[in-house]
Amino acid sequence: MSLYAIGDLHLHFQSVLKAPGQLHGRVWKHHEEKFRTNCGKMLTEQDTLVLVSDHSWGKNLAECEQDLQYICDLPGRKILTRGNHDMFWDAKKTAQLNELYQPRLTFLQDSYETYQDYALVGTKGFTFEGPFYLDGRRRIIGWDEEAEQHAKKLVERELVRLRRSFELAKAGGYRRYILFLHYPPTNILEERSGFTDLAEEYGAEQVIYAHCHGESRFYDSIHGEYRGRTYRLVSGDFLKWKPLRILD
Repeated sequence: MSLYAIGDLHLHFQSVLKAPGQLHGRVWKHHEEKFRTNCGKMLTEQDTLVLVSDHSWGKNLAECEQDLQYICDLPGRKILTRGNHDMFWDAKKTAQLNELYQPRLTFLQDSYETYQDYALVGTKGFTFEGPFYLDGRRRIIGWDEEAEQHAKKLVERELVRLRRSFELAKAGGYRRYILFLHYPPTNILEERSGFTDLAEEYGAEQVIYAHCHGESRFYDSIHGEYRGRTYRLVSGDFLKWKPLRILD
């Protein structure tokens, strides 16, 4: 029995893929088939797979039915977190999604799930991604300050949601945590953030995140050991569509 994670499947069985260039490279060709094959080889029905957001390009639940069925058909227990492209998922209506899909799928929002003696907590997160202004040597010399202020409001909202999840898990008697974010925990200007601070405050052992596509984006945030935590990027194209084992 193991815990795995991967993010950014961007399925579109019923919807049109309108994606930026980094979602059209060779690694994305027939990626659904590659991922399904890898899951069949790597996962058993006793394993847990956390899908770290951006599941579908569908604009609503009707456009996501085949995408979600594809996820249902993967081996093991499946836990989904919410991303910036998951338009079918209104955070306030998470309970309705769980009513529709449990026990096949669990939609994680403002709560926690468990794996062995760990609490799994997660939220979309947010980070300021520019626009940044570059000089002739492509060094950052400024950024859109209005967009930065808007980003700060979204970050604060997500930090409130994340703290609520930690507190619920703590009240449930859990003291070991794995944190899942869709957005990276820091942007290219930051060494720390509210998300890294919360991970340290509650003692999360690992921080798992996605969202960074294409080789030019893979190292926008923290990788490996940092201030006592382990940070892992699990974007599907980064992992070549092989789920990453997080815990045995």
